[in-house]
Amino acid sequence: MSVETPTEPAPPAAPQPARGPRISGPVAIGVDARRFFNLTRTLAVTEFKLRFFGSALGYLWQLMRPLLLFGVLYVVFTHVLKFNSDSAYYPVALLSGIVIFTFLSEATSTAVTSLVDREPLVRKVQFPRLVIPLSVVMTALMNLGLNTIVVVVFLLLNGGSVHWGWLEIPFLLALLALFAAGISTLLSALYVRYRDIRPVWEVLLQMMFYGTPIFYTIDVIGNKTIERLMLLNPLAAVIQQFRHAVIDPSHPSLHSAMGGNWALTAVPFVILIVLVVVAYRYFDKEAPLIAEDL
Repeated sequence: MSVETPTEPAPPAAPQPARGPRISGPVAIGVDARRFFNLTRTLAVTEFKLRFFGSALGYLWQLMRPLLLFGVLYVVFTHVLKFNSDSAYYPVALLSGIVIFTFLSEATSTAVTSLVDREPLVRKVQFPRLVIPLSVVMTALMNLGLNTIVVVVFLLLNGGSVHWGWLEIPFLLALLALFAAGISTLLSALYVRYRDIRPVWEVLLQMMFYGTPIFYTIDVIGNKTIERLMLLNPLAAVIQQFRHAVIDPSHPSLHSAMGGNWALTAVPFVILIVLVVVAYRYFDKEAPLIAEDL
């Protein structure tokens, strides 16, 4: 006759770390598009106001950086190195390139650490986390809008005139904002896990400054293959078209600089779309886990 020995109960399973509930709908955005936009705008406007709070000169400090860089580069390239450009509006072209690059640099450099800097907001479960990097881009976009007005005034003072090409300004600024938003979204999510992203991006920005026609115009390259490779960069494409449409119609348009090839002209915009899609998909995947990784 066998005697059954009582078996000890199995130990309870170790608790799994909470991963945080997913927000209904796209986790990075939430379900209410109006609320998402209002939150983004509120954060952006608040940051814009706080940036100049208590400052006697206010916005002028924001304008000072591109103007000082413009002054230094203009003196160096026109009076020291005797740089010659075919463009009659080289000073305006230089200022426009600096203003556009300053926007991208400001938006992306600030957005890299934005999720970490806004940790209290990130830890709110129902807070759409994509608001944070996009609000940074929107703040920089406000500065860009004001700086663009300065570029236009500078153009008029240098003998430029109003023409139909100016209608492209909103479209070009929208493309630039989309480019900055894609980079900012991707970098902010990557930085939560990989803290080396910030110095890496600083180096890439420096390379982009010299590899993009900012303080020079594309016509000075002299090699069509190199010119077209450089213009595959969405930033370079926007600067090229901005200078043609807004500053000097005789300056080659993006389509003209690409040799009149529409397929090649479309490549920078395809790259832009791919960047935005990849950035959003990665952010959407990481958004529910960001609070745990901080």
